[in-house]
Amino acid sequence: MIMSAISPQQRFSNKPSVRRFTSHSRRSERWAVILAGGDGTRLQSMTRTITGDDRPKQFVPIIGGSTLLDQTRSRVALSVLPGRTLFVVTEKHRRFYQSLSQSVSPNLLLEQPANKGTAPAILYALMRVAAKSPKAIVALFPSDHYFADDEEFMSHVDAAFDAVQAEPNAVTLLGITPTAPETEYGCIEPQRSILGSLPRSITRVSRFWEKPNANVARSLMDQGCLWNSFVMFGRIDALLKMTRTALPEMFSQFASIVPTFETRAERKALQDLYAEIQESNFSHEVLAARPEDLRVMRVGDVGWSDLGEPARVLATLARMGFQTEMAMSAS
Repeated sequence: MIMSAISPQQRFSNKPSVRRFTSHSRRSERWAVILAGGDGTRLQSMTRTITGDDRPKQFVPIIGGSTLLDQTRSRVALSVLPGRTLFVVTEKHRRFYQSLSQSVSPNLLLEQPANKGTAPAILYALMRVAAKSPKAIVALFPSDHYFADDEEFMSHVDAAFDAVQAEPNAVTLLGITPTAPETEYGCIEPQRSILGSLPRSITRVSRFWEKPNANVARSLMDQGCLWNSFVMFGRIDALLKMTRTALPEMFSQFASIVPTFETRAERKALQDLYAEIQESNFSHEVLAARPEDLRVMRVGDVGWSDLGEPARVLATLARMGFQTEMAMSAS
């Protein structure tokens, strides 16, 4: 079984804090969306070993004693008030997020009738935020990532929120500084800038590279390209404008059901809509299509990993100094 003897947070409990909690007044203008609707099929053999069932990875304590979703929730709470944090989930996983539904307001738990990819999940959440707070600044977070240093990562989140205030018409992505050529991560190619190699520098985006081969990945790394963390920030109007431009038909479909939000009619309207729409990937169909709307902030060494495959989980555990039964049986 894959278990760590101590949690990721405990590993850093005796290091100097690099960040203080964001003030309540600053956090009150922020909203967060945590994306937790994926099926996690690539990691299913490993998560089944841990839990004995087919629950998606975000509902599994892969590293540390809490689930990846609970770790994400705690991390995000350092910068965004819990009452302004939405969770996008999928109805068929309801038994796995039952505990979440008991501690989160129903108006913050957005249940999709089906998993149709990241684009519908994000668009649904953005429209729900816009209905509540038309001037919101929104951050979107995957729920299945690991950070060795939560506080350092969240200091970048605070800086990105501030960047949105300075440039309200742009959407800012967090780009992770690569530690090795990687063929499974998407890459962001920043436009060349004198200050572009500095931590927390913000640069215009030139283009995206989806899962480059080994030679291309090595070249992109040498050129200063960044891994796409899929953590992004923007004013709600900027995020919606970018999405509407890239996916006009889907945007119109979601806009048509806005009057049903937080009414008894919403669930039926969502079911009808999701029965019509095609599966759609936000990174491929929105971000890659609209580089002119984007900025990227360079994130330094925060020990980031997208735990999308067993090899990444084992590599992360190895960096933490743990061996696992699964790793030893594979050797």
